[in-house]
Amino acid sequence: MQPDVIIIGSGMGGATLAAALAPTGRRILILERGERLQDSPEARDPTAIFRRGHYKPNETWRDISGAPLHPGNYAYVGGNTKFYGAVLLRYRAEDFAPLRHMEGTTPGWPISYDTLEPWYSRAETLYRVRGDVAGDPSEPPHSAPYPFPPVPDEPDIQRLRAAFAAQGLHVSALPLGVDIDAWLKRAPTTWDAFPCTTGAKSDAESCGLAEALKHPNVTLQTGTRVTRILSQGRRVTGVETDRAGVRETLSAPIVVLAAGAILSSALLLASASDDHPSGLANRSDQVGRNFMNHNLTGMVAYNPFRRNCTTYEKTIQVNDFYLTGGPEGEPLGNIQMLGRITGPILAGEANLPLWLSRHIADHSIHIMAMSEDLPDPNSRVLWRNGEVTLDWRKTNTKAHDLLVKRLKLAMRKAGWPITLSRGFPKSKPSHQCGTNRMGADPATSVVDVNLKAHDLDNLYICDASVLPTSAAVNPSLTIAALALRAGDHIAKATS
Repeated sequence: MQPDVIIIGSGMGGATLAAALAPTGRRILILERGERLQDSPEARDPTAIFRRGHYKPNETWRDISGAPLHPGNYAYVGGNTKFYGAVLLRYRAEDFAPLRHMEGTTPGWPISYDTLEPWYSRAETLYRVRGDVAGDPSEPPHSAPYPFPPVPDEPDIQRLRAAFAAQGLHVSALPLGVDIDAWLKRAPTTWDAFPCTTGAKSDAESCGLAEALKHPNVTLQTGTRVTRILSQGRRVTGVETDRAGVRETLSAPIVVLAAGAILSSALLLASASDDHPSGLANRSDQVGRNFMNHNLTGMVAYNPFRRNCTTYEKTIQVNDFYLTGGPEGEPLGNIQMLGRITGPILAGEANLPLWLSRHIADHSIHIMAMSEDLPDPNSRVLWRNGEVTLDWRKTNTKAHDLLVKRLKLAMRKAGWPITLSRGFPKSKPSHQCGTNRMGADPATSVVDVNLKAHDLDNLYICDASVLPTSAAVNPSLTIAALALRAGDHIAKATS
């Protein structure tokens, strides 16, 4: 089959775009370097996942000093969504305009929240989101209700909700892509970092890709690594692939890059040519720049005299500090529950004896603070000696530290007096974004508002790399909304 569209990557962006384009009848070929994730005992084994790293790829990147970095990014059909926490939040309306923070001002977006809002609603339907708009002071307007009611709080989380409310905090439901009954039938675990092998989690494979593959004009080709994108002048002319050692060049009138914020920019840089000497789509010198990865701190709030009997905790959030809370009213960020941390998980993450980890985990609540990482052109992905090099320079840390301080105080008032916290390490894919930013000006951005590369007439980029800002919420739903919008544009532009 000679495809009309080649999509590189089957994560949230690529799978959703395929779902958007499939009804048009265009012949779509999705290239995925990984395979489908098969069910196995390890899928719900916390020791296998958190201590042995059973699912982590055998892949090495470098930090800017040249030291090896073993990424937590996954290489399976569905990409990182196979293991994500399934939080499907919208960016707040204010995130689309320049926003002053304690350590800088965000640049804003070339589109408004109102422009993207209808696509958010469609993405919520496609990804079967369970939620409720009530109770969140930062929640933007919705043109349609959530398709399903929120995942219910377990009793211990109900008590935490009440304790937060007694402090004057506004507690709301986390919008989630999880069929909780179907999930628990497989095993009584939470879903953070656990792979979905049953379709109970609304990931890119079980929702976007499944919808696309209902159409006979869509083909998924796994085990296919794209090594280079070929070009001549303003057109992509081919995609070089390696499949089990067999090299092949594929072509299509439209090529869409959806390999994720790091690998998409790395592939563009690796595809430098005489016509594009600094990398494909990189006339602006912005490819790989403005890398963002949320400031995230996980917290274990401990009380030796209280037990936590939950199976899943990840059902509530607090956004009182999302738009304010700083010394001069600056934004601080989002607070949301972590997935339930059990003894084996804590032992694997903190390298503690299992008996101690079980005690701490059973007598604690697990929660997370998330703050925006501001775009910095010197925070970037590089391609050196055939390898990915990551030079991540964290920003906005003062605001994040203040948010963590506020959260610790709230947890103590809620009856959890001992708080142990730790920032997420560089190896975790903590909402990576920003390396091929969207913008109206070709001199300062990589893609336009429809996600087409400024420098090429038939290349689109459709993943987290296009996000101009990271905001302080999980980016998955925004990626899906942008993909649906881009699919509508591609369908109309090439009809």
